[in-house]
Amino acid sequence: MANHFSRPALICNSKSGGHDEDIMGAIAEVCRTSGAPLAATFALPDDDIPDAAELERRGIDLLLVWTGDGTINAAATKAAGWNGAVLPLPGGTLNLLSKELHGDRPVPEILSDALHGKGRRQPVPMIRSDGGDAFITIVAGPATRWAEVRETMRQDGLIEASRSAPDALDEMMNAPGVAVAGHGQAYPAIILTPTAHGIRADGILTEGTADVLRHGLAWLGGDFREGPSEEIVSSETIILESEAPISLEYDGELGETPSPARFGLGTSAVDFVATA
Repeated sequence: MANHFSRPALICNSKSGGHDEDIMGAIAEVCRTSGAPLAATFALPDDDIPDAAELERRGIDLLLVWTGDGTINAAATKAAGWNGAVLPLPGGTLNLLSKELHGDRPVPEILSDALHGKGRRQPVPMIRSDGGDAFITIVAGPATRWAEVRETMRQDGLIEASRSAPDALDEMMNAPGVAVAGHGQAYPAIILTPTAHGIRADGILTEGTADVLRHGLAWLGGDFREGPSEEIVSSETIILESEAPISLEYDGELGETPSPARFGLGTSAVDFVATA
């Protein structure tokens, strides 16, 4: 079970499309009525994400991160070594980490459970690499171009996204794919998922028009892991190879790494609270 928390702090992004003053008010109210009023609020982009030393200085014991997966990743990374715990709350586009830890539930319900001891406090498995660390997934390969289309749709609407979709489709179908070393076949993308027993590598399948359509819809409409795929291998270390630099999406953030690229199983250096 989770410890009793008395000094929570909130990280939010007041300029993000998902920011909602009503939900922010509900967060403050749940904290107050639970006997643990907010001790601090860090509102991005004006405020900085606090590091472990700042959280210790303020006596914070629970960090509420009501943002997208990328910012949750950054907050947990900066809090490494801190003796408190991180509570991810759904405040982004996909909210994969929040769903993994809490299920698909509303913010006030998750927060209330955490503050009333109805949760588990523990480190989580993660993936470490030179290109970036991830607590949920790393997607590697040219199909990550769909993430750019998704972001364009979120910011500028469907018409603008439709203009960049053909380039993403061309990348997915024709750019050099990515393969797990020693396993031969190259894929438009490989999804790496940390588990307690190893990193699971799944290759996405684009064997026909239906597969391609399902992948496009999965990337644009929700969880990209819902497209057709097959498991390749599970291991504590995965090495990916490609004839080109490898595009990455790790917990929602885009990047690139040279080939070959090594990905190792790790454990988070800060505790998370799970309420599912």
